Amino acid sequence: MTGVQDDEPEAAPRRRARRRGWTFWLGLGLVLAGLSILGWIGWQLYGTNLVSQRRHEETVDRLEKEWAEPQGQPDVETAQGKAYAILRIPALGEDFAVPVLEGVEDDALASGIGHFETSAAPGEVGNYALAGHRVTHGEPLRDMPDLDAGDEVVVETRDVVYTYVLDTGGQQLRVPFTSGWVVDPAPVNPDGGVGPAPDQDRLITLTTCAELFHTDDRLVAFGHLTSAVER
Repeated sequence: MTGVQDDEPEAAPRRRARRRGWTFWLGLGLVLAGLSILGWIGWQLYGTNLVSQRRHEETVDRLEKEWAEPQGQPDVETAQGKAYAILRIPALGEDFAVPVLEGVEDDALASGIGHFETSAAPGEVGNYALAGHRVTHGEPLRDMPDLDAGDEVVVETRDVVYTYVLDTGGQQLRVPFTSGWVVDPAPVNPDGGVGPAPDQDRLITLTTCAELFHTDDRLVAFGHLTSAVER
C-alpha cells in the first residue's frame, strides 16, 4: 500500500510537465509561422519594390547609354528579357521612367512594363498594348487610377519618341482578366461601353490590376498616337 501511494503523486507532475512541453512547442511553432508569413508579406510589399525599382533605373540607364553611341543597339538584354523602350508618363511624375520589356511573363513584369508581343510595335498601325504591376515588383502603374483623358504617354526608343494621348481615364474601364478584346488590334467593347476613340488606327492600351491587393479584374486605359519625333 505504501509503495502505491508513493508512486501516484510523482506521476501527475510528470504528466503535467509533458503537457506543458507540448503546448510550448506548439505555441512556438505558431509564432514562428506567423513571423514567416509577416516576413513574406513584408518582402512582397517592400522588398520586391526595392529590387525592381533598382532594375528599372539600371535598365533605363543602360538603354540611354546604348542609344547615345553612334552605333548603339536598339535594345539591351537583361536577365529578365529584352528591353527596347522607355515609358514616360508625365502625369505620374517628372522622373517617371520605366523600361519596356518584351512579353508579359512574371520576369518581365517584375523588371518593368511588359509589351504584349502579339500587339503592335510603338507607332505602328494597330494597338500597342502594355501591362504593368500596380502593387509589388516596382508597382509602376500604382497610380493609374489618377490618370485622366488627355494625359500624355511617351514611348521613347533609340530612333523615335512616340507621344500618345489618353482617350479614357485610368479607372473608367474595369474588366475581367479574361477580356482579351482590350489588346485586339482594333478593340471593340462587346458591352458597348468604354473603348478607344473612334477613327484612330495607332492606339496604345495600358492594363494593370484593378485593386492594390489580389483581384482578377483589370483597369484599362486607351489612347492614340499624336506625334512621332526622331531623337
